Amino acid sequence: MNLSETLEQCRADNDYQTLVDAIPYARTIGMGCMKAGDEVIFTLPALASNVGNPTLPAIHGGVLGGFIEQSLQLHVMMVMDTPALPKVIDLSIDYLSAGLFRDSFAECEVLRMGRRIANVAVKVWQGKKNEPIVSARAHLLLI
Repeated sequence: MNLSETLEQCRADNDYQTLVDAIPYARTIGMGCMKAGDEVIFTLPALASNVGNPTLPAIHGGVLGGFIEQSLQLHVMMVMDTPALPKVIDLSIDYLSAGLFRDSFAECEVLRMGRRIANVAVKVWQGKKNEPIVSARAHLLLI
């Protein structure tokens, strides 16, 4: 099944986990997706392979960055009419605190979507939604 068919099926079922699983990196880090109404929350489970600092233990910053990037792209793809994975133009990540060895959650917000560019913000948290461990903003090229 190609990306277009996968996205159509996910929209029909209102379950986007198949779309997440179609991306190898998202599968590698164990990324998940929960959808309730219009709200989409991406999940990153606590996996030993995602740990960067075993003494704390803490999730590797690159894994968190990749999780953010995949979340941004998938979220924009879910709200777009065309089934194309947008390309990241720039991404600015603020690491606010250590990502401890716990499940992490991300929520994206499209701040502005034009014909060619989308501006999206992401917030990642572990315990409380109002206490993010990472925040980011990105510009994506819509293909």
